[in-house]
Amino acid sequence: MTDQSSDVSADAMFDKALDIAEKHLKRAVEEGGVLGPYVAVAMIEAAVNTAVDETSHEDVVDMLRDLANQIEEDAENEED
Repeated sequence: MTDQSSDVSADAMFDKALDIAEKHLKRAVEEGGVLGPYVAVAMIEAAVNTAVDETSHEDVVDMLRDLANQIEEDAENEED
């Protein structure tokens, strides 16, 4: 198995995981009503804590850095 096919597989798995997470986040925010924005931020903290328990601090920090870079790139593209 090549690294490229592993990346594609990892990307597909992440996309599926993101679909699941977004579905549950939407329900939680709706259930929170006026607390919806707080629920969304609280879910970030809960997710980070769970991810650390499931992997490691280093893995989570790397993933969060990747996410931050993606957010910055998206913001720069919107400005263009």
